[in-house]
Amino acid sequence: MANPFEFLQQVRAEGAKVTWPTRRETMITTGLVILMVVVASIFFVAVDQSIRLALGFILSLGR
Repeated sequence: MANPFEFLQQVRAEGAKVTWPTRRETMITTGLVILMVVVASIFFVAVDQSIRLALGFILSLGR
């Protein structure tokens, strides 16, 4: 890697070989990621609340 210009030409050549996603593919993938984040958030909130209620019930038995 003695010549920086040759390196940049090689980088450009490799970048041209990449199959870039279309705008539609990017939007669909983004939507699916957001949907999965929402689903995971709802799941973890439900699990957290269930554990909180169960522990509250168990601890209230000792009174």
